[in-house]
Amino acid sequence: MQSHKFYIYDASAGSGKTFTLTKSYLKIVLSNPSADSFKHILAITFTNKAVGEMKERIIENLTLFASPNIFSQSNDMFTALCTELSLSANDLHLRSKVIIKTILHNYASFNVSTIDAFTHRVIRAFAHDLSLSQNFDVELDQEKMISEAVDKVIAKAGLDQELTNVLVDFAVEKIDDDKSWDITKDFNKIAKLILNENHIEHILSLQDKSNEDFMFFKQTLNTEIQQLEAKLISDAKKALTLIEECGLRDDNFSRKSVP
Repeated sequence: MQSHKFYIYDASAGSGKTFTLTKSYLKIVLSNPSADSFKHILAITFTNKAVGEMKERIIENLTLFASPNIFSQSNDMFTALCTELSLSANDLHLRSKVIIKTILHNYASFNVSTIDAFTHRVIRAFAHDLSLSQNFDVELDQEKMISEAVDKVIAKAGLDQELTNVLVDFAVEKIDDDKSWDITKDFNKIAKLILNENHIEHILSLQDKSNEDFMFFKQTLNTEIQQLEAKLISDAKKALTLIEECGLRDDNFSRKSVP
């Protein structure tokens, strides 16, 4: 039975990860007698910049290996691959010539991509099974996506009575607080929390909460706020009374005014 090994390279920034990953890719390609073995290799990284850098390194190294100049100059990558693959310098040179030519003539099959691009390809391949349109588009603009989602929620006002009551109550509360009744900005701001991974744990904990739970929490919170406001007003009145009884003036305080 053929065994497959997984290798983990643990390295900090600037410690040569790109060199190691490039060498690993080249080792797989150059160890295979087939010139188009690269078509069966998928390299995945995080950013488009990293994709470009890795492709560039692979092409640069293969081009260098395929050049006659490789025999007259020292190259750590070339030397390491010769040793690890147990190939002579000439054999590695000849394989590189064939492979670089094949890659350049079949560049679309040179699979180095981002995780997002790979996921997109998989989803598009199974679009029918996922009940998606074959010509669907991926929206990367978070602001636009949030705005459309909020618009869809508000559009349900008048159709979903429970949701309508929540939206109306929220708008009335804003008016009572001398704020604009427009709730879209508030929803857009709150919706951004969903896209922030730092809040995922807290958001998931709310999934099993009912509307009644949220209404109870809202009432409890409002009651506590009202109690705190009443206490602050009471304490402020007591302080002003004490200041007046002691005959203190504005000049007696820092900045010539009552705090």
